[in-house]
Amino acid sequence: MEHTQNREHKIFAHSNWDIIPVLLAFGHLALVVGLFLAFHTAPWWLLIVWGCVYAVSISWNINSISHNFLHNPFFNSKALNYAFSWLESITIGFSQVIYTYIHNRHHTGNSDRQDEKGDTIDYLSIYRHGKNGEAENVWSYTFLSFFRDDMPEMYANIQKKKPFDALWGKIELFSFIGLAILLAIINWKAVLFMAPFYYLGNCLSSLNGYYEHLNGNPDVPVAWGVSTYNRLYNWIWLYNGYHAEHHYRPKMHWTKMVQFRDQIKDEQVAAKVHVIKTCHAHISAVNNPPLHQRQAN
Repeated sequence: MEHTQNREHKIFAHSNWDIIPVLLAFGHLALVVGLFLAFHTAPWWLLIVWGCVYAVSISWNINSISHNFLHNPFFNSKALNYAFSWLESITIGFSQVIYTYIHNRHHTGNSDRQDEKGDTIDYLSIYRHGKNGEAENVWSYTFLSFFRDDMPEMYANIQKKKPFDALWGKIELFSFIGLAILLAIINWKAVLFMAPFYYLGNCLSSLNGYYEHLNGNPDVPVAWGVSTYNRLYNWIWLYNGYHAEHHYRPKMHWTKMVQFRDQIKDEQVAAKVHVIKTCHAHISAVNNPPLHQRQAN
């Protein structure tokens, strides 16, 4: 009872280290606002660089801050969690509540192969639009995933299970759309300039997701994902590189990934978990040779 009462007085539900992604989320919002405000004053070369950073930041947020938050909501307070979800939604550009349900389905299917009807459980599976049982081409997956919308079906499921989440998802979605319209009224040229970088950021996230599963084994739980132990990538991306480990235990907190990997290392070696040297979205991942756990040590 005392432990429960103490926890209720804490801001963070899992770890005080979650202050890092929370502060980074506000930093990301400042970056987006800064790009909009600087459009008419910054030189063109700085705007291009800033736009590229904005694109990368979208993928970074989706795969680090947002990803960790949807698996382990940061706060003890439900109100704070919904508020942070709203903040992330207007910063990244889509509803985090709705994306949580899409992502949870991703973990149900774990990038599964097509069934006898040519369908997959996982809407994000790299095999969903592939042919002859193979993964889809990396370029079509990267640049077309943005336009493949399973939102109506997923929203109907949310409406049945949790009506308030469905309502909040609408609030988040229309908040972003309303904000985009308002900013376009204020400075439509700035919004038009940012739009391609927004699309590119989502494409980079799809590219990231592709190599999180290419050469993974959809039939072996410990090998569902593809990992990379590049330290810089994991520090910046909040340990998203430990993706095989994450799919094996989706609720494992990001601060415990290294310890968890040490616990299951032998099991991963036996299952030939696929490991790459670079970050997932690095273009050199196209030519990365298979590199199993024993070689990565």
